[in-house]
Amino acid sequence: MPNTPDPASAPALVPTWLRAATLAVAAAAVLVVAWGCATAWGAVVHGHPAYAVLLALTLAGAAVAGVRALRGRPARPGWRRALRVALLVLAAAWVVLVAWLRPFGAVEPALSAMRSDDAVTVTEGATRYVLTPVDGGDGTAVLFQPGARVDARAYAAVLRPLAEAGHTVVVAKQPLGIAFLATGALDDARAAVAADRWVVGGHSLGGTVAAMAADAADDDAEAPAAGLLLFASYPAGDLSGTLTAAVASVSGSEDGLATPAKIDASRADLPADAAFTVVEGAVHAYFGDYGPQPGDGTPTITHDDARAQISGAAVAFVDGLAR
Repeated sequence: MPNTPDPASAPALVPTWLRAATLAVAAAAVLVVAWGCATAWGAVVHGHPAYAVLLALTLAGAAVAGVRALRGRPARPGWRRALRVALLVLAAAWVVLVAWLRPFGAVEPALSAMRSDDAVTVTEGATRYVLTPVDGGDGTAVLFQPGARVDARAYAAVLRPLAEAGHTVVVAKQPLGIAFLATGALDDARAAVAADRWVVGGHSLGGTVAAMAADAADDDAEAPAAGLLLFASYPAGDLSGTLTAAVASVSGSEDGLATPAKIDASRADLPADAAFTVVEGAVHAYFGDYGPQPGDGTPTITHDDARAQISGAAVAFVDGLAR
């Protein structure tokens, strides 16, 4: 009679609840990647490569974890099971982070503003896009940092008038859409684009990082920043006694994120001659073209009207520095 294995001697498998939890997290990861690609594909393709790499790693990790859970693994005693549970918790947190990092994709008219014409040439690379006046410009360039998780292309329409006025515009593509991960963008822009003077600017968190760059540039006697342009933003600390660059702050009266109270409080942190422009009726998301933003206020003017006023204030500021 053939020998039959003794069930009692077979190795115990990972508990069913742990396998089920692993499969659930793996499935959630796949769904998050699919959702991110389906709802923000343009931003994934045209953004900094870091988010696309993050999605690929997430999908690969989900596939490996799912296959291992379906096959079943021998149970490990003590600390190994605890480690597996801890890794599962970290994996779930990773999935949440990937979902949160999904960018706000650019919409019209920003997408149309990305096209070259007889006035402006648009070039796009992995870490920046550049709007260059066809006539070569006047030697003044603007380095712009997008707001958190916002597709860099979303600022093309509001910044294009600067290029049409003769100023080269460089918009940074930040890793994972976080300006703090692109603090070297000004140095990179200077290395890629020849200009006599630089203005640094940004929207929301991008403006905060731009203020840091402008302040740091003061330490370089040969290449200080000529200006700081803040869109619905303010510095993280007191720059009133250290910043030598001219400053223009443009904000919206109905902004629910960079609120009028926060902008007003920032006056003490900026040089006394900083210029403040408030666009009545504008909200936080009106400084780019990427759709509504959670936590924002309710606008009382059209986006087109707000965009025109924001662009006008930016052009007037940079024109003044170029003279």
